[in-house]
Amino acid sequence: MSPEQRAEPRNARPALRFALHFLEMVVAMVAGMLVLEPVWSFLWPDLSDVVTAHVLVMATDMALGMALWMRIRHHGWAGIAEMSAAMYVPFIVLLPFHWTGVLSGMALMTAGHVLMVPAMLVAMLRRRHEYGC
Repeated sequence: MSPEQRAEPRNARPALRFALHFLEMVVAMVAGMLVLEPVWSFLWPDLSDVVTAHVLVMATDMALGMALWMRIRHHGWAGIAEMSAAMYVPFIVLLPFHWTGVLSGMALMTAGHVLMVPAMLVAMLRRRHEYGC
């Protein structure tokens, strides 16, 4: 073993794997949106006019993209369910604020996407052994 390898902290590799897995999840989310959005646009042309439906459909697109990638990577259903929930929870928490007029549709969309990041991190930290190994 080289001196550089010995000097590397023991937890550097799991942390790197964890970070890479997080990036993979983000790419899978974006892929889900890019692939499925045209399908929804064809089936429901005025979807973007119904903000509640639009954000829930978008969360579904992201969850499906992540779920597919996680199954390809042999993750269990419990982990997939938790990561999928991370796509919905921010919107479910924020929707009442939109319905009461506190949040505009754009603010709901932005805040929901921003809050997905910590929601995903919480889901991943619950199973850090799965994502860091």
